[in-house]
Amino acid sequence: MKKIFIVTGEYSGDIHAAKVAEALKSKNPDLIIEGIGGANLMSAGVKLFSNQKKMGAVGLTPKIVFDHFTLGKRLVNYLVNDFKPDLVLLIDYGVFNLSISKFLKKAGIKVFYYIPPQVWASRKWRINTIKKNIDCVLCIFPFEKEMYESHGIKTHYCGHPLVSQLPKPASKEEFFRKHGFDTNKKLVSVFPGSRVFELKYLMDVFLKSAKELQKKHPDLQFCISQAPNLRDGVFKKYLKNNNDFKVIKGENQAILSVSDALILASGTVALEAALYRTPMIIAYRGPYFFYFIYLLVRCIKRVSLPNIIANKLIVPEILQSKVSVHNIVYETEKLLYDIPYRTENIKQLGEVKSLLSQKVSSQEAANVIAETLNL
Repeated sequence: MKKIFIVTGEYSGDIHAAKVAEALKSKNPDLIIEGIGGANLMSAGVKLFSNQKKMGAVGLTPKIVFDHFTLGKRLVNYLVNDFKPDLVLLIDYGVFNLSISKFLKKAGIKVFYYIPPQVWASRKWRINTIKKNIDCVLCIFPFEKEMYESHGIKTHYCGHPLVSQLPKPASKEEFFRKHGFDTNKKLVSVFPGSRVFELKYLMDVFLKSAKELQKKHPDLQFCISQAPNLRDGVFKKYLKNNNDFKVIKGENQAILSVSDALILASGTVALEAALYRTPMIIAYRGPYFFYFIYLLVRCIKRVSLPNIIANKLIVPEILQSKVSVHNIVYETEKLLYDIPYRTENIKQLGEVKSLLSQKVSSQEAANVIAETLNL
């Protein structure tokens, strides 16, 4: 009886892992799958070695480092001496997964990596660790396959999970009615980020930009998207009792699909918006120390996924010292009121989707694993 162990570190990885586990179980119901994950992986019938809640912590505090080290040590010991899997599937979460990969490789355990670290974006030297310790990379961006194979790494392009997993666009009429928006006005939606430090550095300037836009353009209305992982108390702290705009929690995709324009912190949400062909701007800043480190280790100058995939500037990027009310307002106005510019922008966002495969990514990953293990 074949055994697989899956390692995830964050909520998104848990979702992708569950899809792969379900596809594998459909091929072989007797397959034994254990892993580190959350509710999604558990719902897929996977026995959890550990819940990923502690792994989702952000930062380099002594406690977080110690927790990760301890978990990694326990995990390697369990896999090598007790569970003895036929294959370990690592998903995203580069620092932890690359760290344990060397011990798994040394123990002779086959290791596949689905959604590998974005070495093309920063810290490209990590590709050497991948070459030494990973038997096969299951990548999600088309340009990754050529890059990995040029280093002699066995690679399979699975397509991006969002292409098949993203919900269909919501009904604008129903969404507006549900949340009390005026159907005669344009909707601009603000996504200030899913991490506390992003709220700290972006919320205030985003709110001031929205107020300035609303003051200049009475035909605009706004909503603020609250990431599902952010507690209400934390979010309200940075909202500072601002009641001018409606806050909507847990409806990201619906908001992205019905908005006329978006003001976003960087992240996967930008790719989701591109797949809905909704015009957006990216504005992002953080502590200058971390920005300086980023400048040292980055491999490309673009930060948003639509621009990286298309290899050209489609989405306006306003970064660090350039993040200001004036710049955000100017770029948003262009997207809303410069009709030729807006039309061309929407057209180019459509090209981003065409560059991504129509493959069902999780099914493709499961197919490669099943073929390798003769399931």
